[in-house]
Amino acid sequence: MQDGFVKIAAATPALRVADCVYNAAEIIKQAGEAARKGAQLIVFPELCLTGYTCGDLFLQQTLLDGALAALETVRRETAALNAVVVVGLPLRVRGKLFNVAAVLCRGEVLAFVPKRCIPNYSEFYEQRHFTSGEAIDCMEGVTLQLGGEPVCVPVAADPVFACEEAPLFTFGVEICEDLWAPAPPSVRLAQAGAHIIVNLSASDELVGKADYRRDLVRQQSGRLLCAYLYADAGFGESTQDLVFAGHDLIAENGALLAESRLFEGGILYADIDLQRLAHDRQRMNTFAAVSTGEFSFSLTPADCDLVDRVFPRTPFVPGDKAQRDARCEEILTMQAVGLATRLRHTHAGTAVVGLSGGLDSTLALIVTVHAFDLLGLDRKGILAVTMPCFGTTARTKGNAEKLADAYGVTLKTVDIKAAVDQHFADIGQDKDDLSVTFENAQARMRTLVLMNLANKTGGMVVGTGDLSELALGWATYNGDHMSMYGVNASIPKTLVRYLVAYEADRTLGELSDVLFDVLDTPVSPELLPPKDGEISQKTEDLVGPYELHDFFLYHMLRFGYPPRKIYRVARKTFAGSYDDATIKKWLQTFIRRFFTQQFKRSCLPDGPKVGTVTLSPRGDWRMPSDACAALWLSEAEGL
Repeated sequence: MQDGFVKIAAATPALRVADCVYNAAEIIKQAGEAARKGAQLIVFPELCLTGYTCGDLFLQQTLLDGALAALETVRRETAALNAVVVVGLPLRVRGKLFNVAAVLCRGEVLAFVPKRCIPNYSEFYEQRHFTSGEAIDCMEGVTLQLGGEPVCVPVAADPVFACEEAPLFTFGVEICEDLWAPAPPSVRLAQAGAHIIVNLSASDELVGKADYRRDLVRQQSGRLLCAYLYADAGFGESTQDLVFAGHDLIAENGALLAESRLFEGGILYADIDLQRLAHDRQRMNTFAAVSTGEFSFSLTPADCDLVDRVFPRTPFVPGDKAQRDARCEEILTMQAVGLATRLRHTHAGTAVVGLSGGLDSTLALIVTVHAFDLLGLDRKGILAVTMPCFGTTARTKGNAEKLADAYGVTLKTVDIKAAVDQHFADIGQDKDDLSVTFENAQARMRTLVLMNLANKTGGMVVGTGDLSELALGWATYNGDHMSMYGVNASIPKTLVRYLVAYEADRTLGELSDVLFDVLDTPVSPELLPPKDGEISQKTEDLVGPYELHDFFLYHMLRFGYPPRKIYRVARKTFAGSYDDATIKKWLQTFIRRFFTQQFKRSCLPDGPKVGTVTLSPRGDWRMPSDACAALWLSEAEGL
């Protein structure tokens, strides 16, 4: 369970109705297979030792005895597995019959958990046979013959099972209809500390039901900030009136991690990130804690191989194109609405944008155009300012001019070379000294021009800097770092590219062409002289690949991953693209810069929040500017 990962499995065996010996053998076979693949929590369907569709046979003593004998077989034959196994069976307690889950670990039956919500509608008339687990609260347990000895096994309504060796490995159990109820037991179980909810189910298949079931499981995992494992009955159940599809599902915090194909059976795996779940719960104060019974179990810590877990290379960007386009439209609208609201509130006469011909300023212009369109304002009120200096290339300057023309905004060119030369003379800076002063003087001069033009035209400066640059501190303090409203402040660099591409895809002619050329232009501040007319200063050569930094940023801020865990998932995700040494190098760079550059984020201008990861000092990320990175760097250097 290194780094908080644990592999879990939902298993749907092929059963025979009322053949407990056969069913036990199939369960044992699948439990062994899952354990060999590293699963440490293996869950089977509801009433799997007998079959769910036994009908009035549940009232036969022969079947009940056969179920207990099968449980003893499964207990004995799975005792050597380094896993918890959960199976379903009918159990008579004090003269009443209950539909229960038996939780087994290393030869011990830890407890029986009864089903609380017993359906009574046509196809599921369980109330004919079973009693609700609500009646079990005051009962102490049931005595079984286990290994030839009488053993009293607790029957508990709301227990949380906790691993002694891994405190975050906790789970609770509910059974089928419990999830469909208005107040599912899983709510209380999650509030009592269960990071995983397992559901033993026998859900018949109807047209459209799979979609509803999938959404129910996914949404419940999101509401409870948990992993939800749903093990469904399948082949072998009686088809006298119903069909069972074995629709197994595993979700984590609102995301579907794994789903079986209908009518196939087998074993479904997923690697659950318990640390991520715990991190989200500690952030959410509305997630109230309650107290309930707890049972402990012991397992040998096992390293999760992560073969059943995917970490997207661009976590800020949806992988599906249709979903990505919808997200881009939503984000552009949010940015535009934020800016439009600020323009209207301040009665701004113009919006001033420093247009370099690069990605960030292009996105800022796109957003400003959309804001003006929302307000019904003339686009000529947008003042796009291009400010060529020592590092400006003909390509970027030309693209800036073409963008302004295509969007129908006002273009103003202010050549700042003479002003910067005068400033160098004033402070005694040698023009041939291409140091940080050489670069930052240009950036600050551009901001001075923009601010004063905003004053002159009764407008406001629209900031262009993005989230990735803020994280790395890749901005000149009081230069491009400053504006009157930063529309890109919560947009990471990897997402900026897709937003511009989305705009390019839905436009035509020269505008589309120039947008695609902007996308093909290397990311650069253009503060150093070009070589042979081409950009010489490429940001990613200096500070590192943005796709890596955005990956680091997402997992560090969104889920609180430590450097060791970030490095591990990055190695898996970027295998074949970057070697281990490269990932480690840029991870150390990210940590160092993230800590040392907080002072630039502490005084950020206002800007719209569009995602879950953002760095506004007013609510989303509060960190002292003098925080020390020693602990994080020490861990990263030791990788």
